[in-house]
Amino acid sequence: MDVLTHKCPNCGGPLTFEPKDQKFHCDFCLSIFTAEEVSQYEEKQRAASVGGETSAPDTEPHDNGQSTGSNSATAKETLASSEVASEPTDETSAQEDASTMELFLCPSCGAEIVTDATTAATYCYYCHNPVVLSGRLSGQFLPEKVLPFAVEKEEAVEKFLAWTKKKWFIPKDFFDKSQIDKLTGVYFPYWTVDAKLAGQLSANATAVRVWRIGDIEYTETKQFQVFRKGKLSFKELLKNALSKNTQQKMVEQVQPFPLEKAIDFKSQYLAGFQAEKRDIEYGTIRDTVKRELRDYSENLLRDTASGYATLTNVQTNIALDEEKNHYVLLPVWLVTYRGNSQSDKVYYYAMNGQTGKVSGVLPMSYKRLGFATAGLFAVLATLFLIGGYFI
Repeated sequence: MDVLTHKCPNCGGPLTFEPKDQKFHCDFCLSIFTAEEVSQYEEKQRAASVGGETSAPDTEPHDNGQSTGSNSATAKETLASSEVASEPTDETSAQEDASTMELFLCPSCGAEIVTDATTAATYCYYCHNPVVLSGRLSGQFLPEKVLPFAVEKEEAVEKFLAWTKKKWFIPKDFFDKSQIDKLTGVYFPYWTVDAKLAGQLSANATAVRVWRIGDIEYTETKQFQVFRKGKLSFKELLKNALSKNTQQKMVEQVQPFPLEKAIDFKSQYLAGFQAEKRDIEYGTIRDTVKRELRDYSENLLRDTASGYATLTNVQTNIALDEEKNHYVLLPVWLVTYRGNSQSDKVYYYAMNGQTGKVSGVLPMSYKRLGFATAGLFAVLATLFLIGGYFI
């Protein structure tokens, strides 16, 4: 498994992607590069490596099983031991959770990086350099598209604070500095589906007309045999590709994403952010997607016959003519919170990394609620006493 950091062409420092200008920045020499410039530099490094010259680590996702250096070899050995340790057992749930963790070596400082099985990009906790686990984004796991972040962290923090200040009864430590520091940009994996269907509908329908002449009311009922037939097209139906239920809910509630802005995947765009790789294959959700598409199609056909008073004995025939799926990574700013260590309840705040749309499930401070309730009762009691005094 290759572990890499995208390097600055000028000083060799780590590059991070900045949403504000959609370019790559080096915090050491303050250089700024476009995606094309970074790609050209890394292409030259790869060519030099093939020629036997010293070069930076390979930056394009691949899975050829070859070691690129001593760090990579050690990382492979560490990974191998981790995989042996992760054999399923009947021990406690804590041991099961530990078995999903894997170890890699930071290409910058050599420190061990611990990740779970779906992490594809993260930070080294020692040197704080961004790293990409490129082997998890290669071969069959190579995303076709990535939607880069457009909202930078400063803007995300500002909106987070503005949003939380409108909520009266959340704990103060939900938006203190340590909590704000946990705000993280994450690329989540999704399947997008494009489909074309042919559908037809038949039904019995009635149309009712009522009118009055003088004191007499007349009702006219007409019966019809209704037929509908047509072609239906769906684009960019989003389906979650990560099994962690909490993340699924968070990402869904900040939709839609402007997928027309998605670009061909390059691992450089993950630098400075975290990323997850999919653990739900499209084959496992294909039947669910087909049922969903047929339901959407039937509803659309029914809507074309909405002008009737009743619609009975409805029969539909929906055929899926074409279906294409694509694997994409979508950007979300995310912070989670667990108020009570004894509770399994996890609260969160999420923001669409492109549009800025926010959503969240917030904890409630019963202490602050109690103080507010007591204050309200005190005010009402005072008003009551004052009113009684003037009666």
